[in-house]
Amino acid sequence: MNKDMYLQDKTKFEPPLGGKGVLEINRKKLFFASRIALIATAMTFAIRADLLGNTFGTVFNLSNEEIGWCIGTAFWGFTLAMIFGGFLVDLLGMKTILVFAFVGHLAGVVLTIFSNGFWTLFGSTLLIGIANGFVEAACNPLVATLFPENKTKMLNGFHVWFPGGIVIGGLAAYTLGLINVGWQIKMAVIMIPVFVYGYLFLKLKFPKTERVSSGISSKEMIKACLTPLFLFMVFCMFLTSSTELGTNQWITVLLSNAGVPAILLLVFINGIMAVGRSFAGPVVHKLNPAGMLLFSSVVAGIGLVLLSYSNGWTTIVATAVFAIGVTYFWPTMLGYVAEYLPKTGALGLSIMGGAGMLSVSLVLPFMGKVYDNQVVASIPTTYTVSDILNALEGTKEFLILTQVKVMAGAETLRLVAILPAFLIIAFILLLIYTKKQNKTQL
Repeated sequence: MNKDMYLQDKTKFEPPLGGKGVLEINRKKLFFASRIALIATAMTFAIRADLLGNTFGTVFNLSNEEIGWCIGTAFWGFTLAMIFGGFLVDLLGMKTILVFAFVGHLAGVVLTIFSNGFWTLFGSTLLIGIANGFVEAACNPLVATLFPENKTKMLNGFHVWFPGGIVIGGLAAYTLGLINVGWQIKMAVIMIPVFVYGYLFLKLKFPKTERVSSGISSKEMIKACLTPLFLFMVFCMFLTSSTELGTNQWITVLLSNAGVPAILLLVFINGIMAVGRSFAGPVVHKLNPAGMLLFSSVVAGIGLVLLSYSNGWTTIVATAVFAIGVTYFWPTMLGYVAEYLPKTGALGLSIMGGAGMLSVSLVLPFMGKVYDNQVVASIPTTYTVSDILNALEGTKEFLILTQVKVMAGAETLRLVAILPAFLIIAFILLLIYTKKQNKTQL
């Protein structure tokens, strides 16, 4: 097939699951529906971030560490769905996996709305995480299959709508908060894109995955997922996703007293990310995937350090730097694997996504515990911990609590900045390796 064919809305593929004949696939509609599904996934992140401290902590009487464990289960669920989805996508087809995602989203949101404590919130969040994982497990190989000659560019184009969905969810949560609606209504808003993507996918035909259609066996796929380069990329995925998603999930708490509405900072970060991913094509051409990852690590590290020292409206500048840094992390990690390790197939992309979410599930409670400890450590010795933590608004103790939270958030962000420092070294090595590989293939 020539490159021009991939610019058309409809393209002919072999039918999935051993069907006969030739299947005409509407790439434009499938790509559009995939982005709606990713918006639903992202909105669960944004609305959860808005509800973390002030709602879940108060309503269910949870500590920040408990909230971290509870919300972190979404990432465990995501990881499980991604890993198993990597196998199931080839066996059952991408459409079936997306039906699983639809059911998981509906059940998870409904159960969250009716939660009454730690364990019910834990279980409902797990369901949402599984649904989110199935969306990525199906849609990442779908995009790679639909656009085989522009994988990194189109995966960035697809992942525009993760930050885009966080912007939508964040603005929805902020607006609903202004009119003092219940937190359950904020969660229910997620149902809108869920019903839309469920309806769209139901009507569309799906191709085989690229790995299956190219004749690569399952044995070859598994072998490719055990190569040193792939394992190195999995390790890096742990660090990139912790830097990006771990910070994004906690930022409304860590910067809640920085003088700027924290949920709007989350919207601002993801707005910049959405714009950046929209123009990923020229950046990929200029830097190549490994160069993009090195650039992202340097800028993300600078952004985290700046955030830890900023206050008031100077936080906006620091937030912008951090946002630029994490913009290309997730889709470019997937794009690198899809381009340079194509035999890993849907399983490789699923392992990468699963590793990313697994790392976040571990870093969330860790960040919560660090924040809790820093709050206690920052309380002046002339006051007791209970006097400050239980202070009433308008009192001197409450003012001290506000200042203590600012210091605790700053210390936590400085600790997280260690992650991109490791990534800088890792991606320098990856860039050197990639350039050598490119030369040998000329």
